[in-house]
Amino acid sequence: MKKLLYFILTLCTSSALAQSSNTIDKEKLIEFYQSQRYTEATAYLQIVYGAETDQPKELAQIAYTNLMAGNLAVAEKSYLKLYRQQPASLPVLFNLAAISIRRGDEGKAMSFYKEIIKIDSMNFNVYKQLASLVLNPVSPEKIGYLEKANKINPTHPDVAFDLATSYNKLNKNDSAYHVLDVALIADTANLSLLKAKMPVCIALLKMDETIQTGVKLMVYGDSSGYVLSNLGKAYYLNKEYQKAIDMYNVIERLQQSTESSFYYTSLCYKELKNYAKAADYMKLSIKEGISPYISNYYQILGEIYELTGMIKDANLAYHKSFDFENTGGAYYNLGLINDFKMDNKKAALKYYHLYLASKPDPEKRKEVIKYVKMRIAYLQGKS
Repeated sequence: MKKLLYFILTLCTSSALAQSSNTIDKEKLIEFYQSQRYTEATAYLQIVYGAETDQPKELAQIAYTNLMAGNLAVAEKSYLKLYRQQPASLPVLFNLAAISIRRGDEGKAMSFYKEIIKIDSMNFNVYKQLASLVLNPVSPEKIGYLEKANKINPTHPDVAFDLATSYNKLNKNDSAYHVLDVALIADTANLSLLKAKMPVCIALLKMDETIQTGVKLMVYGDSSGYVLSNLGKAYYLNKEYQKAIDMYNVIERLQQSTESSFYYTSLCYKELKNYAKAADYMKLSIKEGISPYISNYYQILGEIYELTGMIKDANLAYHKSFDFENTGGAYYNLGLINDFKMDNKKAALKYYHLYLASKPDPEKRKEVIKYVKMRIAYLQGKS
């Protein structure tokens, strides 16, 4: 290892030494590198080369050492000096792009990668990196980069997975299937590719192949909710309803049930004419599909209507919140609105009592509970 580092340092510094009277203690620098004391190495190079050096080899060494030390801004400054001298240097462009990503400037990183493409239009890694910087999986730009990378290396699993996933989201499932098929020939046991294949096969109505793929994944040890859910859907579409239910029951035991898994479980029971269970699971699907905050949203909507004087609309919004999970807060709002704005003391009493019956937190709602009890006593005394 020491000999290798010595050789690298010789290559990096020979040109610099030829142009500069400064000498460098290679043994000392190797020791810094071997012990990963990059901060000390940067300080040492600063002393030897000086802060304003413009020698390419010296700049490259300073930039690299600062990069390894985590001094990204300093490293970028040195690499930019090199870039101005050597705008077509691929290592410099790659390092500037990598630094930009680490500093959170994806736009600048993309510009450097695009510079590389102008120089080397067949660079697989650049297309892969460019695709990773476009977050929207169905963006034409992202898909374009993935297609170019896949054309250069059609067996690369990560690119094949991302491209097939994007195609699947766009319902281009024939293309997705082809991409995965080629990649899986090179790596038949790649779990990520096999999992990506399942929804594609379902979309293409290749149910037997979906089931074979799911069973293979389970043999390989992947019995995740994702695999079981796709297997369940394939069994359902293949009219193997009990097998589908078996898959969804496992998901339920794993506590990984979703709106979709409850939905297909309900459909299976419906086909088997077990209507009681079909209804139960459809109710679960409906509940899972509704945000747990809907009741709170209607309550806040009611408060907004109150503040704008739209009392009837506020009253309707508070009542609408009861169609969803009721935490009791709307009872308090209805008590107040009937008490003070609708002049319906009987209804106010009813809602105040319902609020207390909902068992609000005695610590968090201490003042509210006290106020409600006071209003109940007052209204009962008036009646």
